[in-house]
Amino acid sequence: MTTTGLKTLFLQAPSFDGFDGGAGSRYQAKREIKSFWYPTWLAQPAAMVANSRVLDAPADEIGVDETLKIASDYDLVIIHTSTPSFPTDAKFAELLKARKPSVLIGMVGAKVAVDASGALKASTAIDFAAREEFDYTCKEIAEGKPYQDTVGVSYRLADGTVKHNPPRPTIEDMDALPFVAPVYKRDLTIKNYFIGYLNYPYISIYTGRGCRSKCTFCLWPQTVGGHRYRVRSADNVIAEAKWIKENMPEVKELMFDDDTFTDSSNMPRVHDIARGLGKLGWTWSCNAKANVPYESLKIMKENGLRLLLVGFESGDDQILHNIKKGLKTDIARRFSADCRKLGIKIHGTFILGLPGETKETIEKSIEFAKEINPHTIQVSLAAPYPGTTLYKQAVDNGWLQENDAVNLVNEKGVQLAAISYPHLSKDEIFHSMEVFYRRFYFRPSKIWEIVREMLLSWDMMKRRLREGVEFFRFLHAHEA
Repeated sequence: MTTTGLKTLFLQAPSFDGFDGGAGSRYQAKREIKSFWYPTWLAQPAAMVANSRVLDAPADEIGVDETLKIASDYDLVIIHTSTPSFPTDAKFAELLKARKPSVLIGMVGAKVAVDASGALKASTAIDFAAREEFDYTCKEIAEGKPYQDTVGVSYRLADGTVKHNPPRPTIEDMDALPFVAPVYKRDLTIKNYFIGYLNYPYISIYTGRGCRSKCTFCLWPQTVGGHRYRVRSADNVIAEAKWIKENMPEVKELMFDDDTFTDSSNMPRVHDIARGLGKLGWTWSCNAKANVPYESLKIMKENGLRLLLVGFESGDDQILHNIKKGLKTDIARRFSADCRKLGIKIHGTFILGLPGETKETIEKSIEFAKEINPHTIQVSLAAPYPGTTLYKQAVDNGWLQENDAVNLVNEKGVQLAAISYPHLSKDEIFHSMEVFYRRFYFRPSKIWEIVREMLLSWDMMKRRLREGVEFFRFLHAHEA
């Protein structure tokens, strides 16, 4: 491969069956309400490659034929893939190769970071896989650097065998990465991205990568980002926030999508970022662990923080210990009370079917959720992605058949229960999600809370009515 300056498309591929990919690249299942996260992991390398474009086909509602037409105009197409979406992503690669045999097709994402050999052997249409943090790998290949001289890449040799080059070192200078917001503005349709709990329209960016927490189920730190939290400087983050404010005035909220933006080692930087955002007049939200001190929450709230996305996971302390969550329910209770006192909203996430789950612990989690009463919740089923400790644990204990992880969603994109226990079946875990939602939301106090919110804003009224219709459809699909 000696060509230089390849015209490059970074692609979130369309599906073949109406499955919309849910929340884009972070969560590969349909959510209760239609949601799309920004394809930041594609926008970052695209910001480094001249003459490139990001195409998010699911968010833009562009089908297979139209995407093939667009993609065939490029020399290099880099597809973000996941364990559930890989079969259709590979099928798309084959159709593209048949249409334009000269096109180079690469894949990125946790799926190929863990199993580059399997991906390359699954389809000859895939020319290479960029493993680990793939930003500079994509840049070098787009510039025409030969595979054999590029670290972090796996590719097929002439005899069909797969060659794995040495791993690419983790990116240390995070400030050296260009901003992603200009790529969003150039290539994406901002109005297509919405999340139920964020002000619309929103933008999400990363201020760092990696997560020091060791949660056994969490995909990205165990496959791509690593466990060291490497961060952009506060000045660098504020500069991008300022750029967005000046160039994308329609944006109503910033979301910091770092796995744990409020990492305890990082709080002085969080305070600095918060104060900078406050001066710019931003409303913002972030991912947080349920252990942020009251003093920090107060600084954040006084400088525009509106909502925290918090992974509570379970209301049972033994399960939290089993998954190495690193905190207990009493800490989460105090944190939730602090947020309520300060007027900070919480979107709480819970997972059903984690190791140690029983009918009794599910009941404890439902009651815990009702007690701490986040503004909104998201209930997921334990997803044992290859490359995670949870996957190995599930296979070793016979809770999951190896390679069954491709069956994490059904043909409609609804998440399936992948793990079963001798005392708790997949079916019981699957249907407990619906019970959790009904018991949390269908309480008089919660219904009144939502109605009151709708009465205060016509925009919120329209939005909650739309989401309500989608939510009931989700429950209906789940029951089916």
